[in-house]
Amino acid sequence: MKGTGFFADATPLSVADIIAITGAEALGDADLGRVFTDVAPVDLAGPDDLTFIADSKFATQLPASKAGAVLTTQRFAGQAPAGAVVLQVRKPYEAFVAVARKLYPSSLRPTSVFGTVGIAPGAHVHPSAKLGAGVTVDPGAVIGPRAEIGAGTLIGANAVIGPHVRIGVDCAIGPCSTVIHSEIGDRVILHPGTQIGQDGFGYVSGASGHVKVPQVGMVVIHNDVEIGSGTRVDRGGIRDTVIGEGTKIDNLCQIGHNCVIGRYCIIVSQTGLSGSVTLEDFVVLGGRVAAIPHVTIGKGAKLAARASVMNDVPPGSVWGGFPAHSKRQWIKEIIAVQRLALDMPARAAAGESTEAPSPATPEV
Repeated sequence: MKGTGFFADATPLSVADIIAITGAEALGDADLGRVFTDVAPVDLAGPDDLTFIADSKFATQLPASKAGAVLTTQRFAGQAPAGAVVLQVRKPYEAFVAVARKLYPSSLRPTSVFGTVGIAPGAHVHPSAKLGAGVTVDPGAVIGPRAEIGAGTLIGANAVIGPHVRIGVDCAIGPCSTVIHSEIGDRVILHPGTQIGQDGFGYVSGASGHVKVPQVGMVVIHNDVEIGSGTRVDRGGIRDTVIGEGTKIDNLCQIGHNCVIGRYCIIVSQTGLSGSVTLEDFVVLGGRVAAIPHVTIGKGAKLAARASVMNDVPPGSVWGGFPAHSKRQWIKEIIAVQRLALDMPARAAAGESTEAPSPATPEV
């Protein structure tokens, strides 16, 4: 990562600094004043880099590593190369992340692509809009009438903030994002190309065609939410679409109108939620999960990647499959199908039929 110029120069950290950040224990006679300027994977790390080993999959690379320091557990500490500072900690990866955040704080949210301080030439801010102290507006951005932008917030290049939109303090609205018909809390991050508040997909169908349903709600996004690039959140129809505090949504997701997403949920890329889906707090959805309208996924439930939710999911459960059901049953079905496929050649060789039986014909 050295010398890329993409992020602000890392602030060097001493061994003592790293211990203070992570709570790690330095083994042996480590020089607490030794300074490190970067982080790196174990196979690419050099003498000025900090690396980590958390499991046996990568531990075999540790003895040959040139890393200057390593965060690891007691199990792998003895495999560190001579000369490396060994920092023993219960959760090495979490500790490594804490250090990386200190080294590269500018990597955690979109920043001005133009190096703007204040309102850049070429930005368009309506005279009735209210901007707090320290707001940054990059070239090409548009802020509409009576919009309110909180202190310290970034509006990226070519982003569009619609009339009456309210955005809290210390937010980052990435380039080419659109925010309309919305209220957004504090410290919210929208990555480039995120679209918030467009009308939902609602029609009444009949013999003469499809009649559009007015979508007159809005989107409410609470504090500390992060939404990935290309994700779209539709505004509500006759109620609001709501995303709860601390929820993190990956790239390329679709959140339909009237959805209510609880606090601290995780939604992985390409997930699609139909209108009026409810996610209670701490739900985790794997990649490409799909949910039909009006289902509720209970608190703490987890859905495996590509699960298709057709019914309410009980709190705390783990489901998968199409249609989604309990993980235990889903795995049993997968194993049964695999065994059936393996048995087919033997059955064919024995002259047995490998065709599925026809359904019984009901008596009339």
